[in-house]
Amino acid sequence: MNYAIIFRLLGIILTALCVAMAVSLGIAFFFDGDVGREGTAIRGFTMSIVISSSLAVAFQLMSREGEMKMLRKEAITVIGLGWILASLVGALPYYLILPDCSVADAVFESTSGITTTGASVFSTLEGFPRSLLFWRAISQWIGGLGIVVFFVSLLSFLGVGAKILFSGESSASSTELDSPRVRIGILHIMYLYFGLSAICAVAYRFCGLNWFDAVCHMFTTVSTAGFSTKTASIGAFDNATFEWTVIFFMLLGGMSFLVMVRVLQGDFRVLLRNSEVKSLLLIVIIATLLVAETLLDQNSMEGFHTLIRKSVFQTVSILTTTGYSSANFDVWSETTHAVLLVLMLIGGCSGSTAGGLKIVRVIAAFRICLLQIEKAFRARLFRQIKISGRTIDTETKVSISGYIVLAMSLCFAGMLVVAYLEPGFSMKGMFSAAIACFFNIGPGFSEVGPAQNYGELKGLTKSFLSLLMIMGRVELFPVLVLFVPTLWRRFY
Repeated sequence: MNYAIIFRLLGIILTALCVAMAVSLGIAFFFDGDVGREGTAIRGFTMSIVISSSLAVAFQLMSREGEMKMLRKEAITVIGLGWILASLVGALPYYLILPDCSVADAVFESTSGITTTGASVFSTLEGFPRSLLFWRAISQWIGGLGIVVFFVSLLSFLGVGAKILFSGESSASSTELDSPRVRIGILHIMYLYFGLSAICAVAYRFCGLNWFDAVCHMFTTVSTAGFSTKTASIGAFDNATFEWTVIFFMLLGGMSFLVMVRVLQGDFRVLLRNSEVKSLLLIVIIATLLVAETLLDQNSMEGFHTLIRKSVFQTVSILTTTGYSSANFDVWSETTHAVLLVLMLIGGCSGSTAGGLKIVRVIAAFRICLLQIEKAFRARLFRQIKISGRTIDTETKVSISGYIVLAMSLCFAGMLVVAYLEPGFSMKGMFSAAIACFFNIGPGFSEVGPAQNYGELKGLTKSFLSLLMIMGRVELFPVLVLFVPTLWRRFY
């Protein structure tokens, strides 16, 4: 193991968090009308910056003499440790600013932000310092594209390691990353991320939001993360134009950034060739119709346009794993809950900021199952499985099948752990809590529904769910391999 490159990258991650904290500190100084509230925030962010920057300097000093060479195991280690470290350091502002915030609460909220999950332990947000609300939002924006990947294109010394980091962090297929100019490709994606963010913020301002709310919600929409500055989430604004605008940007956030870069380069036909994008839109249409039909039966007093808007909004929000709510969908029918639960599992496109199993895996698994069924009566049948014109080889089939089985097994295991730690939980609450955290959605049903929060859970339960969030965000393996002893053998 080459520890020098690991310490160097972890130091850069901490530096990035320090910069975000410094911006939040500036917000605290700017909104200092209430000295008692923002004064505490100023002290809290100052202490957080001092601690984080000290760790960053220490890591940089520890990496001075080593060789800047990164292989696969170093890349995987950085991904796993990077998310854990960022979640722990990101908890400092919550713990130091909020007087009644426990360590478990601070780590849970921070992990939920960094992993773009959007689950919260706070029952109300209206009394929070604006600087802390800003920190909640910007931490999700940083996590949206991946802390590790976010700066990898700026690190010329990584070489081929950039490709390893990117493919491991963004869920992008390796075939999309075969270009030797992968660093340029990542830069294009970063430019798209920044540009989309700027357009989103301006659009929200035109919808009637003030600049603070517009920027904070831009951070959490583009990253498909879901934190809001309001306790009632998007529904608090009661603004139809704003909701439709959020729907549009959530859809963009749930699409592959690789595909969007190709479109901006003039290749519009990629939208017709890409199976994931077409499937994403088809799923939205079908799920919206199912949800709208049940809402029409359940809420005959509401206007048709309102019901359609609520249906589209919640469908897109759950499918892209953003986790916003424009209404309390926990009181909707069981049929609607079943539809939303399926959407939680599916998730968005690969190479996007969304969570879930990813649509490409679901498509591949479906076609693999169909092929196996056909082979039951046509034993000699040989047919290649293709997605978006690309052939899925045997190794990829095994990888997809293995990940789905492992992910679902972990969700069921998570449900059992929550059941043991929280004996008063309902079955729906236990299962949705495990799924909502592992697949980075945020709100679930019942005890963890959109009108509730995770604040009433025990500290041990919150810590376990925090680990689930990280494992889901990095897609299991970068965290699991940290427990393999042979990974830590020193590099010579």
